[in-house]
Amino acid sequence: MVRQAGGLDPLVNMARNPKTKEDKPLLAAVTGAIWKTAISPANVERLDQLKTVETLVKLLENVEEDEGVLSNVVGALCECLKFEHNRSTLRRADGIPHLVNLLNYTYPPLLENVPMVLRECAEDEDSMRIIEELDGVRLIWSLLKNDSPRVQANAAWSLVPCIRHATDSGEMVRCFVGGLELIVNLLKSPDTRVLACVCAAIAEVAKDIENLAVITDHGVVQMLVDLVGTEDVLLRQHLASAIAYCCAWGSNCKMFGRLGAITPLVQYMADEDPDVHRTTALALYHLSQNPFNCITMHEGGVVTFLLKAVSTKDYKLQEAAAGCLANIRKLALEAETVHLIRTKPASSDEDVN
Repeated sequence: MVRQAGGLDPLVNMARNPKTKEDKPLLAAVTGAIWKTAISPANVERLDQLKTVETLVKLLENVEEDEGVLSNVVGALCECLKFEHNRSTLRRADGIPHLVNLLNYTYPPLLENVPMVLRECAEDEDSMRIIEELDGVRLIWSLLKNDSPRVQANAAWSLVPCIRHATDSGEMVRCFVGGLELIVNLLKSPDTRVLACVCAAIAEVAKDIENLAVITDHGVVQMLVDLVGTEDVLLRQHLASAIAYCCAWGSNCKMFGRLGAITPLVQYMADEDPDVHRTTALALYHLSQNPFNCITMHEGGVVTFLLKAVSTKDYKLQEAAAGCLANIRKLALEAETVHLIRTKPASSDEDVN
């Protein structure tokens, strides 16, 4: 309705007006309105035509700006940057250094928003290089120490693309003194969203074998298993992903089975959420590398779920489910072969008699 009534244009014009900038309550109201209207994709299209991203970046240049205003500006940028073309717009407007600098502030609402907009920036390769050069990932990681669960969750969520797209993510993460222990210890958080976001970050960390070894030493396997009883869909999705990638080190795969992770994971396949199916099938595939885990899966009725998953149109789900089925079938064939070899001599003796 705001767009249809022509309300976006005056909002952006007010944000540009020097007189508005002198009236902090008014500027906070204007930037807050831009933020909330930017939630609508149709509104963002009009805001792009008005060069709103550039206007918002200009507001970030004032280091003495009111923190409430800055929080609204960053929130609006986060909504705008959900559209890929605006990531390059922000980069060209030199907005990334200002955003990284805001990570040094202490205002909780601002610290909730900054990691989320940097998460969008990290999806752009050129923007990610700038974040790395400014040591932005370390600053985001340090927010995991913040007392606010919302700040912790958003920081962990922001780390996912930062780790994924970093030039040498494994070495970068290892350079953060105490960083891996910090993120593993957040698996003790009572906040479900923090747990889900941390699991997503751990899944990325675990893709580097050296970092996986370190988080294994910090007890990540037991902590992940302690969470498998959750009913939360988002946590189930990212927990399964973390378990999948943590299987690659040492005896982790076997330990997940021994600690009782298999049966609850099989039940995840009964969920209606396709994202949960995808990551759970991946976890089951990696866990099925262990023969005893295959037996537990089979006894838990996983085959029915996997056969259904193979027939879906989701390629990643198909591939993981097929791989798990192949491992279970391979074990069954090996067991049958051993059984035949053991019974063959006895049959031969009976034939002679």
